[in-house]
Amino acid sequence: MSGSITPLDWIDAGPRAQDGILGQTSDELEAYFSGDLKDFSVPLAPEGSEFQLKFWRALCAIPFGETRTYSDLAADLGVPAQAIGQTCGSNPIPILIPCHRVLAANSLGGFSGAGGVEAKVALLKLEGAASFLI
Repeated sequence: MSGSITPLDWIDAGPRAQDGILGQTSDELEAYFSGDLKDFSVPLAPEGSEFQLKFWRALCAIPFGETRTYSDLAADLGVPAQAIGQTCGSNPIPILIPCHRVLAANSLGGFSGAGGVEAKVALLKLEGAASFLI
């Protein structure tokens, strides 16, 4: 198997892929949503600026079930929090690059994947990281 995932769209495109990189991605997403997978191994190759690529690597380093704030990541990367929000919003591979694990200081913030904030809440609940909602 070769290749890598560059974008990920949330659509119902028919039968699930069985082979190659798309089959692996389908299998891993199914295991994630079943609660049986915490770390994806699918090769990713998002296209973006040097900063975007660095930021997306930082997102991938946030462990399953944990969150960070925009300001935490801004401080870690030495950029304004606005840059973090914009780059989260341009994430081409939601879930696999876990932008749902990034929160605003006093709110959920946004979400680049289909379903918006409701999907973000569902993903955080799936990961057991939604205690702040109570």
